[in-house]
Amino acid sequence: MDVLTENFSLYGEGFLGTLELTVYASILAMVIGFVMASCRVAPVGSLRVLGTVWVTVLRNTPLTLLFFAVLLGLPRFGLVLPFKVFAVIALGCYTSAFICEVLRSGINTVPKGQGEAARSLGMTFGQTLGNVVLPQAFRSVIPPIGSTLIALAKNSAIAGAFSVTELLGTYKTLNELGYSIIWTFVWIAVGYLIITLSISAVFNVMEKRWGVAR
Repeated sequence: MDVLTENFSLYGEGFLGTLELTVYASILAMVIGFVMASCRVAPVGSLRVLGTVWVTVLRNTPLTLLFFAVLLGLPRFGLVLPFKVFAVIALGCYTSAFICEVLRSGINTVPKGQGEAARSLGMTFGQTLGNVVLPQAFRSVIPPIGSTLIALAKNSAIAGAFSVTELLGTYKTLNELGYSIIWTFVWIAVGYLIITLSISAVFNVMEKRWGVAR
């Protein structure tokens, strides 16, 4: 317990850093994922190509490489932001590719007749997607979205290698102070468990309330 009690502020700072990365990157991933999923099912060919390229590139790019590209590449083009913002961009964009595919799979579960009926009533593509298809698709994608966001929370550990304050990075300071590396990582693991189990609990509640009855 000494590792935790004597360094509670350090753990707390790392925990809040990971929590912030998770929350902000999740919001960004959901927004971009929704946009790209809409592109992938759009009737316009160029939008489908855009969505496909986005997903293919990001899903097949190592997250660490994406961090290097964002944190070290964007400043070369004059975009200078705090490293935490760059980390949110990298995490959010990477995860958005997976969110996009989850949403697209949910959209594909909705019978085509639903969309055809909506179009026969004079609805536009946006109205059909927003008012008819997505509300039904959302019910079936709650669990996989939760799993994807849990993975995002764990992936945020990479940000510590780029001078971003987060939970895993606390082990460096504690190791230099001579604390047991085993107990240092035990309490780091507890912090991640708190975050991931909280996400799981939220999505379990959402699934019970809005999920598809089995």
